[in-house]
Amino acid sequence: MFTRRLLLASAAALAFAAPAFAEDKLKVIATFSILGDITANIGGDRVEVTTLVGPDGDAHVFQPAPADAQAVANAQVIVANGLGFEGWMDRLIEASGTTAALVTASDGVSPIAFGEDKPAEEAGHDDHDHDHAEGEAHDHDHEEAGHDDHDHGAFDPHAWQSVTNVALYVGNIERGLAAADPAGAETYKANATAYLAELAALDAEMRSAITALPEDRRTIITSHDAFGYFAEAYGLDFVAPQGISTEAEASAQDVAALITQIKEAGITAVFVENIADRRLLDQIASETGAVVGGTLYSDALSAADGPAATYLAMMRYNLGQLTGALSQ
Repeated sequence: MFTRRLLLASAAALAFAAPAFAEDKLKVIATFSILGDITANIGGDRVEVTTLVGPDGDAHVFQPAPADAQAVANAQVIVANGLGFEGWMDRLIEASGTTAALVTASDGVSPIAFGEDKPAEEAGHDDHDHDHAEGEAHDHDHEEAGHDDHDHGAFDPHAWQSVTNVALYVGNIERGLAAADPAGAETYKANATAYLAELAALDAEMRSAITALPEDRRTIITSHDAFGYFAEAYGLDFVAPQGISTEAEASAQDVAALITQIKEAGITAVFVENIADRRLLDQIASETGAVVGGTLYSDALSAADGPAATYLAMMRYNLGQLTGALSQ
């Protein structure tokens, strides 16, 4: 009898140590595939991550469906990029009625001011305002910057293009998961530490590869302006006919100026992104003689059987595509 009571007590203790089984996993929503992968690396077996915008999906034009609202309603934690990237997130949260904790992965990042290649504090912003609503446009004149077709606000939201920034993402996500699931805090910390080591190795690899490129062969043409943080961190110059959002359309004047720049600078390759329509770059290539290079992954991972199925793989793949073209 004593043995049976002991076994029952042990079983109860194990059941209390949630989330230990699939049905008890912490339910986490990540807004897009890159965040989903980073979150899964930190959460490990204790979390069930659902991604709203999947591989090869464009979060700029995402339209949430009723199933997305239901998933958000059932979530315990929501991981969003912030910096205005998910312009639809406020509406989705309100429609779902969720009580999930919101983790803003980009908290602590020094944001690049819209249309600038420098951190916001250098442009007169000592830090970004985390008190504004997710996706809320900041008070500035988009038309003066030539980008009046999107609502990202004052800052470039693509902060994950710097590996150093993703290290900040990891800390924010770790703390968010631990707050929602204190019993898993040590697990999240251990997973985060291991992942940070992988990020540090990747960052060093990227810096070494790009430093080896000739100074006069570091200009990249891409389909939309998603690589400002990459440029700042690693010393490349990215030029795009579109603005920060894929919803923004390049003007004929912008395209003409870019064609002139390509010819004058002797740029020999342009790159299309996995979320973008390549027709504009095909036009530019045909008028300049430049070759459309491989695909870059900017705002979304590839499918599981593709070359950029994880954040680490995405950054290494992009690095190989860029250095390969620029070395020729």
